[in-house]
Amino acid sequence: MGGKAVIALLTVIAGIGGAIIVFWLLNKLAEILPGRWEDRIKPYLYILPAFGAIVLYLVYPAVLTVINSFKDNFSREYVGFKNYSALFQDHNFRDTLFNTVLWILIVPAITVILGLLVAVLADRLKPTGEKVTKTVIFLPMAISMIGAATIWRFVYVSNPKGTAQTGLLNAFVGTLGSDPVQWLQKQNFHLNSLLLMVILVWLQVGFSMVLLSAAVKGVPVDTLEAARIDGANERQIFSRVVLPQIKGTVITVFITVTIGVMKIFDIVYVNTNGNFNTNVLGNEFYNQISTFINYGKASAIVVILMVAVVPIMWYQVRNFRAEEANG
Repeated sequence: MGGKAVIALLTVIAGIGGAIIVFWLLNKLAEILPGRWEDRIKPYLYILPAFGAIVLYLVYPAVLTVINSFKDNFSREYVGFKNYSALFQDHNFRDTLFNTVLWILIVPAITVILGLLVAVLADRLKPTGEKVTKTVIFLPMAISMIGAATIWRFVYVSNPKGTAQTGLLNAFVGTLGSDPVQWLQKQNFHLNSLLLMVILVWLQVGFSMVLLSAAVKGVPVDTLEAARIDGANERQIFSRVVLPQIKGTVITVFITVTIGVMKIFDIVYVNTNGNFNTNVLGNEFYNQISTFINYGKASAIVVILMVAVVPIMWYQVRNFRAEEANG
């Protein structure tokens, strides 16, 4: 334990020391240049390490992944679009894609709606009640995805009929005189996938609530009072005064949750490992790269995710620019 602490400390010291040396050298390099050029070049030299890190850890892996998506299982020979065609011709992958779309359509919308509902209602409580309510709702954010998936696995677990039910949901069903249900195997109307979505909603509502609550509190009181004087009721005030003024935050929360949903893996892996028609792209990527040792298809799945994320990120950037222009 002591040895690990010493290694960690030395790593931190080396990292900070290395950064100081790098920036000192860049500063000296800038000072060599003529005065006018020094002022022009120095800012770019200071951000050069950050750009280098971005290229090394983001751009290079992304480019390499795109290239590997056109290669065979072990990334040796080019096979063109074979990986993509094989994926889209596989009905299991199409089901996986459909499940992922369901997650994208359902989870962000419910998360934002519940987060906004809690933010608005908690804002009406007394200070102590508001703090307690928000703390309780935010607590799941402190739990890892794996931890939350494990907790909810015990909620959905089903023991044989006639034995004690350790699963909370089946214990409740048992009190009503019904037989235990294999909840995570119920594929009708994608019930098992919906039950898995509940876990992520439970985790993310606190995040949504915190950001939306701050936005609601930031709405000028003068506009609310003016609306009340004009005879607007609380529903009209919320829909026509509050909501338009926090639209930017709502969009930001929605997009952030959407991006998190697109790469969901832990919850599905722990509870079903994609069985019973609950598979998603993140879990399929893991299976391709770890179980089937197919780097080509795994890379193709990542590229599909990247292509899907680009329009969302473009809209987010456009929204930020519009807000800055209006501000």
